[in-house]
Amino acid sequence: MTADEYIDRVLDAMPPRTPRRAQIAAELRGHIAERVASGQPLDAALGGLGDPAALAASYLDAVPLTNAPLGPRVLAKLLDIALVLLGVIPLMCITWVLAGSRPYFPILLALLIASGGTFFWVYTVIAEWQAGQTLGKRVFGLAVVREDGMRISGGQAVVRQLPVLFQFYWIDVLFALFTEKSQRAFEMLSKTRVVLAAAE
Repeated sequence: MTADEYIDRVLDAMPPRTPRRAQIAAELRGHIAERVASGQPLDAALGGLGDPAALAASYLDAVPLTNAPLGPRVLAKLLDIALVLLGVIPLMCITWVLAGSRPYFPILLALLIASGGTFFWVYTVIAEWQAGQTLGKRVFGLAVVREDGMRISGGQAVVRQLPVLFQFYWIDVLFALFTEKSQRAFEMLSKTRVVLAAAE
C-alpha cells in the first residue's frame, strides 16, 4: 500500500464534509514522510499509524456531534420532495396532453408516479451514502453519519430509507419525537443519525 492509498482510506472512512480533511491529509503525509526519512520501511511506517478506519475514528472523536432539530430535517425532506416533483410534474403534464383521452392514461399516470417515488428513494440512498447528505440536507446544514460519527455505508443508506420505499415513513418518523438522539426507528436499526454538519 502506498502512502496516498493509506491516506485515502483514512479520509474515505470519514463523512465527506468532515472539517479539516485537507489538513488531516497533510498531517498524515508529514508523519509518514518523517518515519520513512528516519529509516523505517514504508510498510512499517504505515503499520505504526494503525488501521485507517481506527485512525479516522480517532480524528472524528474531536468533532462534536450535535443532533439535528426536527424542524430543519422536515424542511430538508420537503425540499428534496419538491426537487423531484419539479421533474415529475412536467412529465405528468406532457403525459396528460399526449394521452389524456386514451383509456391507458391512468396506467401511464400510475407508472409515472411510481417511477417518481422510486427515483426519490434511489436519489436519497445514493446521496446519503456518497455525500452524507441530500441537496435538502446540504441547504439546511445537516449530515447523515453513523452513530459514532463515521461515514455511513451503502447498506446503512438503504436500510435507513426502507420506510420511504415501503410507504410507512410517517410511522417511522414518530420515533424521532421520543428518542434521545431524535432518531427514526430505521435510523436506530441502521445505527445512523442526522446531525448538524460541521463547518468546513
